[in-house]
Amino acid sequence: MHNLLIQSIPVLFMLVFFCLAAGLVVISKRKLQKGRRTPLTRDMLRNPGESLREQVDDIGADITGYLLTFVTFPLLFGLQLLFINQFGSLKISPITLFLYGTFFIGFSAYNAIKAVQLMRKRQAYRLGLECEMAVGQELNHLMLHGCRVYHDFPAEDFNIDHIVIGPAGVYAVETKGRAKPDRGQGEKDVHVVYDGESLRFPGWTETEPVNQARRQAQWLANWLKSAVGKPVPVLPALALPGWYIDRDVKDMVVFNSKNPQFLAKPWGNRVLTDEMIQRIAHQVEQRCRDVEPISYGKKRKNKV
Repeated sequence: MHNLLIQSIPVLFMLVFFCLAAGLVVISKRKLQKGRRTPLTRDMLRNPGESLREQVDDIGADITGYLLTFVTFPLLFGLQLLFINQFGSLKISPITLFLYGTFFIGFSAYNAIKAVQLMRKRQAYRLGLECEMAVGQELNHLMLHGCRVYHDFPAEDFNIDHIVIGPAGVYAVETKGRAKPDRGQGEKDVHVVYDGESLRFPGWTETEPVNQARRQAQWLANWLKSAVGKPVPVLPALALPGWYIDRDVKDMVVFNSKNPQFLAKPWGNRVLTDEMIQRIAHQVEQRCRDVEPISYGKKRKNKV
């Protein structure tokens, strides 16, 4: 019993330390929020990459957890071995030391591998987030041309990166962030070819982005038909920020997000009236205005 108590001292010490730290954070947060509430009276619109931003934050928290575990547990094991060796009645045998060492190495390797995997995943998500933000900033300029622009539209089990509503119709814009190869081959490293079915990058080919853009445009057309009570033309568009795009086929908008003013101009007669633009924008905005202010960590009880 005495040995067990001694062996538990490091574990108890760490638990008490973490409980005190967590309690201090909770008390400080409540003190800051006491007697105040947010001045905002309604939810905000979603920003470009809103969903990706949340995922990046979640992954960052997971990485922190794995790294803390990677650092804390070796210290905990070392303290426990020290207490057993100094204060326990039984000395540590080579077998016990080997078992502890094997477990420590395996546990540390697991946490290190998980942290590295999450770092790679976060890197990919960050690229996607930055590209969505860049495309969103370019598309926002279309509001000067009579368009309404929304971002990160929550659909069923996916999000439409951007929706442009204007005289030329409705565009469902899918953004894909793809890193460029750095092979020192000049223009060959920055060109992508769209052939109507696939995107031929320098070194690889993708078809899913094209299919995804078309699926999302069809879904949005069906949803808007139900929401506004009449058919609404929705065109797919695919944004590849930073790339030079060669289009062998021009059946779908594939662009690099710069100078997107052409999305606001009808190719013939005007497709949507101002009244219809407003009706469509109203329905889209209802779903995009769902970002609740969280500066004071509680829901607003009234809207005044």
